[in-house]
Amino acid sequence: MTDPRRFIPRTDAVLADPRLGEALARLGRTRVKAAVMDAQRRARQGAITPGQVVEAALDELTRSGPRRVVNATGVLLHTNLGRAALSAAAIEAVRAAAGTTDVELDLATGRRGRRGGTAMAALARAVPDAGAVHVVNNNAAALVLAATALAQGREIVVSRGELVEIGDGFRLPDLLASTGARLREVGTTNRTRVADYADAIGPDTGFVLKVHPSNYRIEGFTASPAIAELAGLGVPLVADAGSGLLRPDPALPGEPDAATWLAEGADLVTASGDKLLGGPQCGLLLGRADLVDRLRRHPLARALRVDKLTLAALEATIEGPPPPTALALHADPADLLARATALAVRLADKGLAAAAVTSVARVGGGGAPGVELPSAAVALDESLAEPLRLGEPPVLGRVERGRCLLDLRALAPDDDRILFDAVVAACG
Repeated sequence: MTDPRRFIPRTDAVLADPRLGEALARLGRTRVKAAVMDAQRRARQGAITPGQVVEAALDELTRSGPRRVVNATGVLLHTNLGRAALSAAAIEAVRAAAGTTDVELDLATGRRGRRGGTAMAALARAVPDAGAVHVVNNNAAALVLAATALAQGREIVVSRGELVEIGDGFRLPDLLASTGARLREVGTTNRTRVADYADAIGPDTGFVLKVHPSNYRIEGFTASPAIAELAGLGVPLVADAGSGLLRPDPALPGEPDAATWLAEGADLVTASGDKLLGGPQCGLLLGRADLVDRLRRHPLARALRVDKLTLAALEATIEGPPPPTALALHADPADLLARATALAVRLADKGLAAAAVTSVARVGGGGAPGVELPSAAVALDESLAEPLRLGEPPVLGRVERGRCLLDLRALAPDDDRILFDAVVAACG
């Protein structure tokens, strides 16, 4: 009997297969050749047939790099899924910025200009209460820059109840201490008063830090001074708004925003760009012109600066139409239920068990803890959660009381077709 391994195609023959043309153009010969050789190895081991080498290589290459995941979890800003999805305007801006750009050139004079000047101008227009603005690579970096420039070797006065742990086990006190600043903790876990801050301030105080607990809530016997109460203590007040809301939003009445905090007297506000703002990952610094300029000119600012793609996406997010995060946040629950019903009917017509149900979505991403957003979902058997997650594209729902729920709150109407095709494929 002839050994089928003798029929494994040669590497050069596989690479010449037109089905690999797109992958070669996108990933390059080295990456594609490695996938082909891995497929040939699997064929020699008998895991696949010689005739499946091209398909196996293509399958591996399809799964290379970051992949688009359909977010049907009902969490608008899912940290594990990259938080905010960029708007069409931001995506187009990134494409335009991918080549050579005027990111740090004044075309009118032909001389060097402020890096990302148009993006900075857009941000300044969005928050007119800020005397100046600057952007670094995330909100943690914004706090590190502030602590280094304003309090290295000095004290930061902060409430014990605001020494939070952020994602992946990183803790705010460790982050701040790494800059060489000393933390002067005041108050208690649940109650801190203005007098606690005032009593701790002295000649060694760099600034007072106010942190919005964006990923948890303390309820009951609590007390926490407002920004306006802390603004007159004679030292800079740095306020970490965290979730990236620039202006008040009626959908999130309890969520702080940068404009309000600046108007109430905060000297410097930091926030994230990839949360409620709906833009790329970056850290926003907004506030007094002298403080922002001091941070911008600090040597550490060079290490924390953002690239041209981030600047382009940020500007387009601020100046363009509402990004997906804003559209999802303000989606009409009745419209969501109508979409879920239409999807369930189409799936039932295919003989699949599906039902439209009401559900509860959340902001996520360390924003608006406890806020529930009325939503709607397509309910399937929980056994479909895994094949949906492993499909192409991967669809991530949530399992709840024996059902796999595909929540529509974070998805655009155009995504309904993708969900339909994914469910049909998962049931096949």
